Amino acid sequence: MDTMLKSNPQTQQRSNHNDQETSLWSSGFGMKLEAITPFLGKYRPFMGRCCQTCTPKSWESLFHRSIMDLGFCNVILVKEENTRFRGWLVRRLCYFLWSLEQHIPTSSDASQKIMENTGVQNLLAGRVPGGSGEGQAPDLVMKEVQRILGHIQATLCPFLLRLFSWALLWFLNRLFLNVQLHKGQMKMVHKAVQEGSPLVFLSTHKSLLDGFLLPFVLFSQGLGVVRVALDPRTCSPALRALLRKLGGLFLPPEANLSLDSSDGILARAVVRAAVEQLLASGQPLLIFLEEPPGYPGPRLSALGQAWLGLVVQVVQEGIIPDATLVPVAIAYDLVPDAPCDINHDLAPLGLWTGALAVFRKLCDCWGCSRRACVRVHLAQPFSLQEYAINARSCWGSRQTLEHLLQPIVLGECNVVPDTEKEQEWTPSTGLLLTLKEEDQLLVRRLSRHVLSASVASSAVMSTAIMATLLLWKHQKLLGEFSWLTEETLLRGFDVGFSGQLRCLAQHTLSLLRAHVALLRVHQGDLVVVPRPGPGLTYLARLSMELLPTFLSEAVGACAVRGLLAGRVPLEGPWELQGIELLSQNELYRQILLLLHLLPQDLLLPQPCQSSYCYCQEVLDRLIQCGLLVAEETPGSRPACDTGRQHLSAKLLWKPSGDFTDSESDDFEEPGGRCFRLSQQSRCPDFFLFLCRLLSPILKAFAQAAAFLHLGQLPDSEVGYTEQLFEFLQACAQEEGIFECADLNLAISAIWTFKDLGVLQQVPSPAGPQLYLSPTFASQDNQDKLEQFIRQFICS
Repeated sequence: MDTMLKSNPQTQQRSNHNDQETSLWSSGFGMKLEAITPFLGKYRPFMGRCCQTCTPKSWESLFHRSIMDLGFCNVILVKEENTRFRGWLVRRLCYFLWSLEQHIPTSSDASQKIMENTGVQNLLAGRVPGGSGEGQAPDLVMKEVQRILGHIQATLCPFLLRLFSWALLWFLNRLFLNVQLHKGQMKMVHKAVQEGSPLVFLSTHKSLLDGFLLPFVLFSQGLGVVRVALDPRTCSPALRALLRKLGGLFLPPEANLSLDSSDGILARAVVRAAVEQLLASGQPLLIFLEEPPGYPGPRLSALGQAWLGLVVQVVQEGIIPDATLVPVAIAYDLVPDAPCDINHDLAPLGLWTGALAVFRKLCDCWGCSRRACVRVHLAQPFSLQEYAINARSCWGSRQTLEHLLQPIVLGECNVVPDTEKEQEWTPSTGLLLTLKEEDQLLVRRLSRHVLSASVASSAVMSTAIMATLLLWKHQKLLGEFSWLTEETLLRGFDVGFSGQLRCLAQHTLSLLRAHVALLRVHQGDLVVVPRPGPGLTYLARLSMELLPTFLSEAVGACAVRGLLAGRVPLEGPWELQGIELLSQNELYRQILLLLHLLPQDLLLPQPCQSSYCYCQEVLDRLIQCGLLVAEETPGSRPACDTGRQHLSAKLLWKPSGDFTDSESDDFEEPGGRCFRLSQQSRCPDFFLFLCRLLSPILKAFAQAAAFLHLGQLPDSEVGYTEQLFEFLQACAQEEGIFECADLNLAISAIWTFKDLGVLQQVPSPAGPQLYLSPTFASQDNQDKLEQFIRQFICS
């Protein structure tokens, strides 16, 4: 299996090889050769340290020093040794006996404590202006409070919890090969528990199964029953009633009513009282920061921010002294409930539909060796109180994308403004709007900060690497798989696999069997063919899991491509491009332009890091990976000379902190550093690989710009999104490039164009309507926008 075929349509449509292909899946891949180890040197890389700028005390105190010496445990591997009993019968009933031995704390007075909460009592007494208790009988208000509380939570049922734990353990063992958890990460969490503050787990959201799997993992590690803030859109009323008995929390619909609504005031008071009681009792809480999978829209969840806002409010008002936040990430080889085509409406999951889905999954797994692996990651915990105090000092001025980028796109200005981009796509809920404006900003930036840490701590799975190689037509699959794994480890990211290279390739390709085909060619080699259409779109979504690993280099490579676009031919030889001198200030400017263009939901920058620091990081990464080589200009001081130099007065790049003395204004950053593209033999392919990582979203943006004069406006946002998505699909069919035919990319393009001032949303009796702004009504300005985007695309 040394080669991978080129994805031409003629080869992909060879249906006469079906029988041969089927035999290849079971024939194996020959001898076991190279072994892949998930570490470089002696230790595995550890990702997920908390921010040293925002939480320096937590960075030092809540880190387990021997974490690198500890290994992994398979959470779903329960044997006779995990119970107090021994014997033949115990080995067959170990799942059930294990669930019986788990400690489940119960609290029968939780509802009474919520009713005695000060905020609820004020409402009952009618002392809150605009509240439901004002002018109403206390008994009626009491019944309404109990109804809302019953919608939020229910008393835990130990029998149901044990029965569900046994059934879930049995199901997970038939669905997955293993569910791995690092013992050192659990040591950090247990150490944080000893601090006395309640734990709040803030997680990514890859699958609907996450809401069951993560609480089970934490429950099995002795953290008790974790309360889970679930999305009511994903569950039917009957399923919500069951999940409340198992620890689920649901936000009542009245909580999102307007701020002056009496029903909204009452619902928000009850929700806050429930969160106060939950945290005061020390129970752990799990909040998903991402939207449920399959729901198109912003990446950050409005519901997750609402629950996090309640936690922040409780801590800020001193009801509890502090809370410990734990970023969580979960990585699957393959998401078990992910459809091949996500571009359809998702109905809420009911009891019968859920049971039927479980039964179908068990039938698929029966006698099948193609089971995936799962990795749960717990990043370093940190103090919410410490973050709230330190993070405010990092806030600076921000401007909209229209002010930052539109003059440059239209050629009216060449200077990038010295400010950060303000971009918030997640809508604010009623619960979040009740906070002070400063606390709302704190919640938004905290959620983005934690999500960035969770994504960074997640391991790269073998399917993401394989999908990337298949998508970009790498010719030597086994060799490139080993190379890309090593490059991932060199950047400090963990991988979720190990073993013999050929066995890994066979296992990964068997998981991707629905999206690839295998053909045998001469001399026993195998050719792997991505299936056209939705299969390519699915591989593109899988390859996005690898993007955080190479994001800085990918941004830098596309920025260099944009800088060279007007100097050398796009298809010119690499040697010709290497002749061009690239100044440091030009690189900073081009990187900044691309950073402003790309959505923050994709980049996930830490709010405490300025764009100028990110530019320096991107440039450093390009130098470290060998793509850029410093070039000394005649008459300039060597770059290795660290002596003080008098430099230009205006700087594009600005340091994040002041590390000099009071006379630092007399000494400035060198403006004469120049670089060339390296002429090493591996650099052209690596440069192209980095550029292609960002090509799906950039091509979608460019096609959205080309669609401006074809779209039917005015139209609602949903209607125009459907128009654009149909156009992306038509382009995919015509060009054979299906990576851009994604509904989420269409939505990102429209929202970016709204921020950029290309599209305007105007209220109307039929609802908000999208109009083409007067500035971009002319074909000339539309062409300028498309040309601005296409300069970053490497064909």
